[in-house]
Amino acid sequence: MTELDAYLIPAVDGVAYGLLLFVVAAGLTLAFGVGDVLNLAHGTLFAFGAYAAAKVSDGSWGSLAVAVLIGTATAAAGGAVLSVLLVPLAGRGHLAQALLTFGVALVVGDLLVTVFGPDELPVTVPASLDRSVDIAGHSYPGYRLAFIGVAALIAVALYVVVARTRAGSLVRATVDDRDMVAMLGVDPFKVRTGVLAVGGALAGLAGALGAPIIGPGPRVADLVLLLSLVVVVLGGMGSIGGALVAAIAVGEIQTVGVTAQPTLAPFLMFGAMAVVLALRAGGLLKSRRIAT
Repeated sequence: MTELDAYLIPAVDGVAYGLLLFVVAAGLTLAFGVGDVLNLAHGTLFAFGAYAAAKVSDGSWGSLAVAVLIGTATAAAGGAVLSVLLVPLAGRGHLAQALLTFGVALVVGDLLVTVFGPDELPVTVPASLDRSVDIAGHSYPGYRLAFIGVAALIAVALYVVVARTRAGSLVRATVDDRDMVAMLGVDPFKVRTGVLAVGGALAGLAGALGAPIIGPGPRVADLVLLLSLVVVVLGGMGSIGGALVAAIAVGEIQTVGVTAQPTLAPFLMFGAMAVVLALRAGGLLKSRRIAT
């Protein structure tokens, strides 16, 4: 086995891990870009989808579809509720938002542990995906390979919606000048609520589909939130393209780094983050909020 072979599977795994982080972080980017909301409860919305997958999916395609629907809808409703809760804090800055959403995350996180228990839960995937696939002579989980394809489609769809549709134009217009949007008869609050709901839906969708990769447990919300914040900051606040590049980079550092330097792995990601921000304070693709 050559040295390249030793890192092949971790590199592919890094793509899967990175794309999972991108789907989650894209929702966080939308929340900050349009609503100017620093949502520290975003990881909890991911947990909704992950727990739905663990409890509903029984190995059939139908149950997986139901889990995805429940997780996505619940997280979308959670995003909309957060938008309403944040109304009294309008104009009070990100610190007040952070305190409120962090408090929500603590309360809901404790409720999830009370309902589902303190242990990590196993997730059952459809039998046709619960097998290994050969990649250049190496075995790789079929579900993770399928997830890479689905997450790539989600990334393309998100780009098309934001950059090429009327809804995307309205979102970008709200970012640039919400007073003008209000003069055109569109309520900016409804736009923000819709965007936070979509951001929540993305987190719930990522949780339901990514549960076999980052399984549901008492610390999953904190882990996902931390990694998503790293992705958003590294990619450039509000840049969807930057979030994609940063997510893949973080995924590779997390997987290949553990293989290459297991003792240094916990420090590699934050070391890389420090280097990038020292060279480019605005992130990899510094831009105005919500750029493609």
